[in-house]
Amino acid sequence: MRAQLFSTVKIVAKVLGVVLIVLLAFRIYKSQTGPALHPWHTWTAPEMSARDIDQATFADYLRQEGLIFQALQRDVVDKTKGDEQTPLNRYYRNSLVWPGQFSLQGNRSRVLLPEGTPRGAVVLLHGLTDSPYSVQRIAADYQQRGFVAVVPRLPGHGTAPGALSDVEWEQWMAVTRLAVREARRLGGAKVPLHLVGYSNGGALALKYALDAFDDNHLAKPQQLILISPMIGVSAFARFAGLAGLPALLPPFAKAAWLNIQPEYNPFKYNSFPVNGARQSWQLTQALQQQIRRYADKQSLTALPPVLAFQSVMDSTVSTRAVVDMLFNLLPSNGSELVIFDINQAASLRPFLRPGAYLSVDALLPPPPRRYTTTVVTNASAQTLKTVARRLPAGAVAAQITPLTTPWPADIYSLSHVALPFPPQDDLYGTRPVDPQRFGINLGNAALRGETGGLIAGMDAMMRLTSNPFYDYMLQRIVQTAPSTPAPAR
Repeated sequence: MRAQLFSTVKIVAKVLGVVLIVLLAFRIYKSQTGPALHPWHTWTAPEMSARDIDQATFADYLRQEGLIFQALQRDVVDKTKGDEQTPLNRYYRNSLVWPGQFSLQGNRSRVLLPEGTPRGAVVLLHGLTDSPYSVQRIAADYQQRGFVAVVPRLPGHGTAPGALSDVEWEQWMAVTRLAVREARRLGGAKVPLHLVGYSNGGALALKYALDAFDDNHLAKPQQLILISPMIGVSAFARFAGLAGLPALLPPFAKAAWLNIQPEYNPFKYNSFPVNGARQSWQLTQALQQQIRRYADKQSLTALPPVLAFQSVMDSTVSTRAVVDMLFNLLPSNGSELVIFDINQAASLRPFLRPGAYLSVDALLPPPPRRYTTTVVTNASAQTLKTVARRLPAGAVAAQITPLTTPWPADIYSLSHVALPFPPQDDLYGTRPVDPQRFGINLGNAALRGETGGLIAGMDAMMRLTSNPFYDYMLQRIVQTAPSTPAPAR
């Protein structure tokens, strides 16, 4: 019997070995058929370690950031040549999208100070492959309302996509702690502290709040604002490390990349290294384990209210995870989940996957719930007019409020990247104030032609990049800010 079992195990091991070899061979083949690597893919940034960040001041971090951008200029920008010198290459000094020419340094860490005595302090954390630019609109609004706004550049971001191949999520957490320390230093210990996180930044904000449960050295936030939070990612990210194994051999260096695309966006990477996916998965795993641990101990009562915004359709983060792995585990602490439904009146039903029109109903548990839910959706399936269907915590009947913003007729859903950007955004908006400000407007990019001629993925080119309901979202965020006078200093 034992011999038979041993023989079966050997056969299974051989089969698995053959499958792994085939998959790796396929991975090598696919990577070698893609575009070539450029200097911005092979360059890495001299980022501070997590330990050094924890011992640094924000001024120290800014000084090192300055050195990083000097190295980027010297080692990448100044060395572009030949066919790399295109009008839409962010690493070519004379291109339309070279970030160095813009007065707004959207790739750099920023601190926005209010007039007069601060009424509050807020830390805003951008997403994976992103930059501080993605949350600068919300930061400016907080500033106008009397808040100190600290917007750090997370390690590996804002420079070149190769920097993400040599970074760990613990460095992102260390910068989160550093930004909170700076916000507290500038705003004072008595004012309310808010954390705003977009995508990967949402995971960092939430994990910081959980870390503060047992660490008295960490300032405790009074409000969490999560925009498309990365509570869970696709299962593929778990095995991203295996996908990158062939890159250990120099001839197969391209296997370290999940995609390689032209870098035409001045404030966001288009190419994505395997390590970026791996680190995001590791962060979400650590976060989920921490949520479950505190939920089992019934300790989530210490968590501040969470206001989260999420599209029901999101191909980057898991909407299901936001509900099942966060909100369904929360106590009754004043939290609210705002879900942007699909456009029920869009004449695109035959093109959408089965069940798409019922996805909100399938997503949420039946009421009553311990948290408030608001669904932004059509007033009816026959009109583009929209309403907010708000179901307070513990209630079974929704409150319906008409909204002034209709669904655009040609849009069937929001997308992950859309939520933090207003339609007026010059880079991502569908109604930009100055479409030439950053050399390109991605919100209105509409390519028509044969798909085989493109090296940029159509998934990136067709996704909605701004939120028609941005004003509503901002209004809801503002409601969490204090209206009381600033405290005496």
